[in-house]
Amino acid sequence: MYISYPFCAQKCTYCNFASGVFPGNLEARYLEALRAEIRGHAWAWTPETVYLGGGTPSGMKPADLAGLLALISGKPWAEATLEVAPGGVTAEKAHAWVEAGVNRVSLGVQSFARRELARTGRKHTAEVVAAEIPRLRAAGIRALNIDLIAGLPGQTEASWGESLDWIERLAPEHVSVYMLEVDDDSRLGREILLGGSRYGAADRPSEDQTAELYEMAVERLARMGIRRYEISNFARPGWESRHNLKYWRLEPYIGFGADAHSSDGRRRWQNPETVEAYLESPGPEYSEAHPEEEKFFVSLRLSEGVRPEPAEWRRYQETIDRFVADGLLEVRDGCLRLTGRGVLLSNEIFQEFLTT
Repeated sequence: MYISYPFCAQKCTYCNFASGVFPGNLEARYLEALRAEIRGHAWAWTPETVYLGGGTPSGMKPADLAGLLALISGKPWAEATLEVAPGGVTAEKAHAWVEAGVNRVSLGVQSFARRELARTGRKHTAEVVAAEIPRLRAAGIRALNIDLIAGLPGQTEASWGESLDWIERLAPEHVSVYMLEVDDDSRLGREILLGGSRYGAADRPSEDQTAELYEMAVERLARMGIRRYEISNFARPGWESRHNLKYWRLEPYIGFGADAHSSDGRRRWQNPETVEAYLESPGPEYSEAHPEEEKFFVSLRLSEGVRPEPAEWRRYQETIDRFVADGLLEVRDGCLRLTGRGVLLSNEIFQEFLTT
């Protein structure tokens, strides 16, 4: 299950999520609505994994976080992840998170280079992250993920190498590497459209340069024993995100809060996108699920690939043959996988399977 907590101390320049800085009274109303939604849910299964994302759920008062998790059966969960913004991790908070049931933390570091961080609006430094990780370990957090973004304004091969050096030094179990996609609704996106220079808009790496930085990360992380198992996710053996694997393998999931998505395999539903709409809306919007169409779009993200059924081979044979000939897909032991080059063009490949 997923819990959405879209409240932040500041809005990152590249962010287009329905998250941000809101009045304190709105946060209190949101928490009450979130508790009511969880209490009112008719559980068809006991959750194995829990993920608190945002926003910045680590900004929640520890008592409020514990109260939310106390409403969910299954504790101790196989995996319970809390997204954490560096700069606010104290020993007291870390112990409170573990006591509430959290056993995995995802740190939204994005970069270890001071200038790159300043342009995103982030307040932490590499040294702050390095000081907070031992606090998390000491409290009992057994799994750590560090988020990085390739393609930030001003990013160079040298500065990206600096971030990867910090990864090697800090030795997390898991790393997520996202290639920056600038949305027109973000502050950075609007600045680019206006031809301005704020937030480093005029100093953004090209798509080709961003792809080179991503491939550099794939190689460096592999040498550290942190191997890619999904397009944007890398882990030491046995430390893959169990929660996210459920999405990619089309297992059922439930989401609570603003813009949270759910699926039981037959239907999909989505809560209203914004905090205000979530508080005022009568409920989610439903649609029919089409797992047979989504299978390739989702499962091809995994390095293990997808094993098509005989009917699926026949349906997609022309598409598969074309992408294999172009060096974007490969067939091995009955499985269909993206090649290294295919990973960089994955969106175009996925779209073909959705429209065929």
